[in-house]
Amino acid sequence: MAKKKTPQAKLATALQKILKEYEEDVTENLDEVTKQFGKKGAQAVRGEAQGKGWGEYATGWTSRFDKERLFSKSTIYNKTPGLPHLLEHGHALRGGGRSSTRSFVHIAPVDEKISEEYLRAVKKKI
Repeated sequence: MAKKKTPQAKLATALQKILKEYEEDVTENLDEVTKQFGKKGAQAVRGEAQGKGWGEYATGWTSRFDKERLFSKSTIYNKTPGLPHLLEHGHALRGGGRSSTRSFVHIAPVDEKISEEYLRAVKKKI
């Protein structure tokens, strides 16, 4: 069977069409992976906080998926603003100093783990 030849004038439009289809496939796959890992990250931080017995704070972890024009992102956050930062990094006392407040590192380990898994999943999907 003879191969169909594309005239040079139509070559540019044919390449644009192929690249556009590839872009749509990659974007769709990345959106799916981003959404999935946002939920997975929120569950992981929630689990870390529940393991420390933090009740209502632990159940406040959730994720939000935002699709921009050129990219998408998934934000993992707690419904109590400011508290995750204070727990993660410690805070100053009313009278000054930081001697009796300690930090409870529970977000950074999950962030590292989820980031590595996300990169592997993205490479696999592409």
